[in-house]
Amino acid sequence: METAQHLATVDDLVARAFPARAERSGFRDSGPGHHVVALATSEEFWEDDGTRWSAVREQYEADRDALSTLLGARWGPPQVFSLWSVLDRSLSGEHIPEPWNDVSCHVPDLHLWRAEARWIALGVSQWDKELPFQLLAVVTAVDPP
Repeated sequence: METAQHLATVDDLVARAFPARAERSGFRDSGPGHHVVALATSEEFWEDDGTRWSAVREQYEADRDALSTLLGARWGPPQVFSLWSVLDRSLSGEHIPEPWNDVSCHVPDLHLWRAEARWIALGVSQWDKELPFQLLAVVTAVDPP
């Protein structure tokens, strides 16, 4: 059931117009040319010795890969796009457009497709080792930097 809901959310994002101004509601962030939505969010890891953290990370990566397989049936195999250089360039002062600047701060890489006039991406986010993992869907008209 979760996978069907995730696919429905991705379909909704692909069809949805982008807002003229930034909007944020819970785990949904939209702005000119982009939507970023957390499809799933884990628990936090404040008291974890690393055992649970590793298992949850593996599960979120497996969930991303399973959803990528389904989206790949529509749009072909994904391009795996590392965001390390995007983050490095941002930290060096280069202007990186959204959503790429924000996403590069907490997602190491994305599974990326081009469909119609939009980029669709899936990634596993974690801002810091104590904070939750998130399975993110990104839809944008902004080309990757």
